[in-house]
Amino acid sequence: MPSLPLPKGSFMVILGSTGSIGVNTLEIAKRFSLEVETLCAGKNIALLNQQILEFHPKNIVIANKEDIPRITKNFSGKIYYGTNGILEAISASKSPLVINALVGFLGLKPTLHALKEGKKVALANKESLVVGGEFLDTSNIIPIDSEHFSLAYLMGFNTAICPFKTLYITASGGAFRDTPPEKIPLQNAANALKHPNWKMGRKITIDSATMVNKLFEILEARWLFKSKNIDAYIERNSHIHALIEFWDGSITAHFAMANMQLPIAYALAYALGLCEEFLHPFSRTSIIPKLNLTNQSYTLESICPNRYPLWNLKSQLLENPKLGVILNAANEIAVEAFLEDKIPFGKITQIVQKSLESFRDSAPKSLEEIFITDKEVRRFSQKLL
Repeated sequence: MPSLPLPKGSFMVILGSTGSIGVNTLEIAKRFSLEVETLCAGKNIALLNQQILEFHPKNIVIANKEDIPRITKNFSGKIYYGTNGILEAISASKSPLVINALVGFLGLKPTLHALKEGKKVALANKESLVVGGEFLDTSNIIPIDSEHFSLAYLMGFNTAICPFKTLYITASGGAFRDTPPEKIPLQNAANALKHPNWKMGRKITIDSATMVNKLFEILEARWLFKSKNIDAYIERNSHIHALIEFWDGSITAHFAMANMQLPIAYALAYALGLCEEFLHPFSRTSIIPKLNLTNQSYTLESICPNRYPLWNLKSQLLENPKLGVILNAANEIAVEAFLEDKIPFGKITQIVQKSLESFRDSAPKSLEEIFITDKEVRRFSQKLL
């Protein structure tokens, strides 16, 4: 363990502690002896119990009240449950930082609440910005998505002193990047979950295959960096995460192994005011394996709308990012049905497109309207299944 000066007191609240981002955050907390005040999990009580025994949180949050008896008897802290329980736990926690790694629309209210409580938010929940970006104080949001972290990294975490022309993020291409386009619409969930580069959560893996995940990230970048000049390429190695074109015509790129611990570590360092030395072990140890650039071949490929028809929505979403609530609600309904084998892969595109067509003139003008619109779009999308 490194011997570095650390702030006193509780450090962080982790929402989604049993998911990939949560597990990686806890790995960093363990490595650097950072205190975890609150853990929020869903239904994976077995893994949560392991985390309780190792990290000794003061508070935990679970999805269902009925699961309280399953919590290890060695936990003597406060147990919260349900959506309201997440908000209550955020308020009760003294930590200055909330890591929001929840999946889906569920993550919006915790982001809003954490910001209202004066906390910084290390954000992995894409939907918070996709749906409510207009109403979020992005100055207190630190992106954990590798693409947005890479963009911030290339700008020295200060867009004011590094004006740019165009931002580029990259995509892996998902499970069907080499499947003949005519065969894609009839694919099933088992095939769509076979990501070519790594194992991720089920929903994000499907969103990768449809390219909706990249539309989400385009919208995130739109709100974070206040620009409509954003595009994306496919980079099959998943080593180049972002590029920036500057007004002088030069372009810079961020290369790194696909390891979420790097952006998480930066988020923790900046949010907690840790010294720069906190990040040095990432170059001195094997936390992030070093790239060998001499044995790699790198190509940036345009995203083809014939293979990814939803990519045609990019310009419309950049011009009117408030449509993000419609995109997200329709996509969540469609992806859930697809994962349950109720619809074929191509039906996801149809449901999202028809929902955006039907609600294109109803972009919400307030937070209240966001939640109303979300419900209306979900009801509409359900009827299309």
